[in-house]
Amino acid sequence: MPKKRRYKFNPETLAYELHKIPIKARFSKGFIIFLLSLVTSLGYYFGYTKYLNLDTPKMLALLRTSDELSSKLELMNKRFNQANSSLLSLQMRDNYIYRPIFGMEEIPQDIRDAGFGGIDRYSYLKSFDRSGILSRTAINMDVLYKKAFIQSKSFDDVVLLAKNADEMSLCVPAIPPVNISASRIRYSSSFGYRPDPFNGQVRMHSGVDLSGPVGEPIFATGNGRVVEVGFDFFGYGNFVIVDHGFGYKTRYAHLKTSMVAMGRVVKRGEQIAIMGNTGRSKGPHVHYEVIYRNRPVNPLNYYNRDIEPEDFKALISPRG
Repeated sequence: MPKKRRYKFNPETLAYELHKIPIKARFSKGFIIFLLSLVTSLGYYFGYTKYLNLDTPKMLALLRTSDELSSKLELMNKRFNQANSSLLSLQMRDNYIYRPIFGMEEIPQDIRDAGFGGIDRYSYLKSFDRSGILSRTAINMDVLYKKAFIQSKSFDDVVLLAKNADEMSLCVPAIPPVNISASRIRYSSSFGYRPDPFNGQVRMHSGVDLSGPVGEPIFATGNGRVVEVGFDFFGYGNFVIVDHGFGYKTRYAHLKTSMVAMGRVVKRGEQIAIMGNTGRSKGPHVHYEVIYRNRPVNPLNYYNRDIEPEDFKALISPRG
């Protein structure tokens, strides 16, 4: 479509002539229109946002996005709390049911907390976030993952022991080292702190003492391998140590003599020594220790003190 032309009457020539607007006038007019548009836009913006307290379309879109993210965040936090609660329940069952069944020590809570117990997790992890925008939800999920990993490793250990439960049941020191049902045997000292029979000083007694006549047979309390046979003049006298595996060892001390050598594989109920009065001792007895993971524990927790003579005889009878 051809561009429209404007004509203007010239009174001097009495004729219509083509009207041309100077470039300077055109620029001035355009600049004035631009300034008026800018002032109008600014006035509209300040009036809309400052005086009417209304949000711009862009701000409304951002607010909608923020609400959506907040809803998703709230849902994630809810799921985190549910997962954390379930994990806590698993931890309690693991510590107080599964691990004790196999004689395993409970996992300390500071380890279960993935190393974040007793400190502010958010402040700690934020120090590794240079941008400073690491969210609490992300931190919680990271800690939850680490706690779940620790729990998973614990279950792996329990499963491994469960697979070897039959073997372990024979290795745990679950019978007394002498025939405690016989009238000639008596308990002369228990596990724990007691006055030393020689100087009266209170000291830790790491086993139980069972007194009886010299020559009384001493039996292995679980399947295992003899790892030490020795003599300690100022302490245990003649002694034998059996390694039962699964973290268990037993010590039999103040013996008259041992009947096994190092490296010998023994079975539960097999005679390994004879009661005596050697070393630091005031009378014939056997000092019996149960050592679990290199720590002495109370032997009375592992066998029945009220065992019947027939039951004990059955336990020490030769088996094929």
